[in-house]
Amino acid sequence: MQLLERIMNAWKLRLSMAGTLAIIFGLSTLVFTVIMSLAGVFDLLTLGILVVSFNILQWLISPYLVGAIYKVRELPENENPQLHQMVENLSQKSKISKPKLMLAQIPIPNAFAYGSPLTGNRVAVTEGLLKSLNEGEVEAVVGHELGHLKHRDVQVMMVVSFLPALFYYIGFSLMLSSMYRGRRDEGGGNALIGIAFIAFSWVLNLFILYLSRLREYYADRHSVSVVDNGAQKLSTGLARIVHTTRRVGKGQKEKQNKSAFKALFIADPDRASADSAELAAMEVQSDQKLVQEILSKEPTFADKLVEAFSTHPNIVKRLRALRELS
Repeated sequence: MQLLERIMNAWKLRLSMAGTLAIIFGLSTLVFTVIMSLAGVFDLLTLGILVVSFNILQWLISPYLVGAIYKVRELPENENPQLHQMVENLSQKSKISKPKLMLAQIPIPNAFAYGSPLTGNRVAVTEGLLKSLNEGEVEAVVGHELGHLKHRDVQVMMVVSFLPALFYYIGFSLMLSSMYRGRRDEGGGNALIGIAFIAFSWVLNLFILYLSRLREYYADRHSVSVVDNGAQKLSTGLARIVHTTRRVGKGQKEKQNKSAFKALFIADPDRASADSAELAAMEVQSDQKLVQEILSKEPTFADKLVEAFSTHPNIVKRLRALRELS
């Protein structure tokens, strides 16, 4: 019965992600076709091609940008053979090729998967993660990141992220062009169409954020499937990550850097302060006790509102989903 329930939950998650993707692509195609027909401005197609080309270029070079921002270097096998063996074993269980193992030289406890056709797949762990988590928790975090690679989340999120950028820049272009139109009626019409484009890009972003949160749940499920006692290890690892992140240095430059590619992380560093503030109010004796205290909380309306604009699920909801898998 429990096995059947897990299978049903897994399919519900897959259908939710597929439905969200369908909404994103369907609405994008519909609105783009309608507004392009109404505008009758065919040189916008050139702008669209430029936006897509720019985003593809950004994707191709993004591993180098990530490497520069987070001070990432390749981790030699002789420097940490145990971690390399862990990644190798989990990659085999995940039925994917072993990605390059990278070390981000920052104190924030986190991990992320990334890559492009130019660099191949990579999994990075931070120095803070290796210092803050025990071996089992690190294993569960790595399993989560390998789940992102197996599900091709990097590519999926890259593709859907094109769409709001495309709509925003076309809308902005229409608004600018309306300022230089000689005829007020035509210029005013383009301005309204431009505003509609920009507004739609914001709505689309909400769907993309929801899709990102769904894929975090899906990667959690993968970790549980390839790591022994993965639900408990990942739960305590996540609790420790959000609890530790707040204590890390909060310089403005560091804060900007750590948030630049926060969608890549296993936990959202921008939410860590809010999540950790809740945890700090709890008197706990162990990580497992900390997890139980989190699970006993009910997300408030403010928590749900913040989550709607976040790339990652609320910590309480995320740990409850893991509990159902344990």
